[in-house]
Amino acid sequence: MIIDFPNMPATVVKHFKGGEKEYVVKTFLDEQNRIMHGTLHPGASIGMHMHERNSETYYILSGTGHIVMNDGTEEDFTVGQMHYCPMGKGHTLINKGESDLVFIAIVSEHHD
Repeated sequence: MIIDFPNMPATVVKHFKGGEKEYVVKTFLDEQNRIMHGTLHPGASIGMHMHERNSETYYILSGTGHIVMNDGTEEDFTVGQMHYCPMGKGHTLINKGESDLVFIAIVSEHHD
């Protein structure tokens, strides 16, 4: 299956999950996964959120991301690197850079 992000309409979400500014996102969704092509402009963020019944992976296409985990751990990651937030943990994604942060995010649902 091809997910054709270049030809999908984008949604602009202001203060996503309590974050700063706006999140520009193109989303593919089925019963098991949410796969997103996201953009955070400089100074924008996705607010702190928990993954109670799913996990999330970010893969950076351009720019640099800054992660803060709910346990206080902080890390930067850049093009070609991934961040993984396992089920039961929380995180926020921040663009502290001077260029757009463009990434793929995959949220996978976990079932009993």
